[in-house]
Amino acid sequence: MHDYLISALILLTVSVVGLNSVALYIPATHALYESLYHTAELLAGVDMSTTTKDFISSHGYPAEHHHIVTEDGYVLGVFRIPYSHKLKNQEKIRPIVLIEHGLMGGSDIWFFTGPNHALPYLLVDSGFDVWVGNSRGNTYSRNHISMSTEDPDFWKFSWHEIGYYDIAATIDYSLQVNGQGHQAVHYVGHSQGTTVFFALMSMRPEYNAKIKTAQLMAPVAWMSNMEYKLVHNLSPYLSNPYNLFTRFMENMEFLPYNKYVLRTFANVCGRDQIFRPVCVYLINSYYNSTRWNNVLVISQRDVPAIK
Repeated sequence: MHDYLISALILLTVSVVGLNSVALYIPATHALYESLYHTAELLAGVDMSTTTKDFISSHGYPAEHHHIVTEDGYVLGVFRIPYSHKLKNQEKIRPIVLIEHGLMGGSDIWFFTGPNHALPYLLVDSGFDVWVGNSRGNTYSRNHISMSTEDPDFWKFSWHEIGYYDIAATIDYSLQVNGQGHQAVHYVGHSQGTTVFFALMSMRPEYNAKIKTAQLMAPVAWMSNMEYKLVHNLSPYLSNPYNLFTRFMENMEFLPYNKYVLRTFANVCGRDQIFRPVCVYLINSYYNSTRWNNVLVISQRDVPAIK
């Protein structure tokens, strides 16, 4: 019974947060809100001006931020580590590897554990030309040649379009910019990053020739056998394209990312906050903690010192 109650609470939260198609809009003149939640931003420790490029360059690696336009007009923010400053291999042949994030993720997540552990660093230090993608709609890919994020049609896409357009564009762009005559890339995907890969390879089979190898972590193709409680509890509401909830949410951003949302979460789930035990309970209830790396030790030098 408690699973259904939690699912109902999640649905209610998503509905409230999604009332605005892009983000929660709170005027800058709203002094009361600012005064109440100013400390929460400090508590969250979030600097929204820090980018993936900052994480990369803070450790001495060359970092590039590219903007790739897809066939249907979305502008993707993609990051590149072209070579290793440790190997000084910028004049050597460097195979291309494209890394794609999972659901509700982005390029940042690949770098948090630092050069001694994070996959992009390990790959570039092994001689690869590393590209880290961002799918349409996330923090780094919120532009379009003719639509703004205020336009409901901007959000009218799924993993199908991400695979068909975004991954295809990123592969083609990386092959061109690398300039070393490569005809194919190595692909690394996690979760949704595998689903979009399957979609591209199935719907545009010519792209199979542009893949050397594919490393698919937590691959998702058919979800009927998933043990994930959140999927099973929400699927009756989200799988029917004609019900009220799906029609209400189909053209809206899921969990908008802005400082007000971050501050709200910080006040609810931050350390020493009264509702933190509830947040921990939800995580333990819906995520399989046996698959977490609880023994990873990250030294202070692994954490980027960004002001």
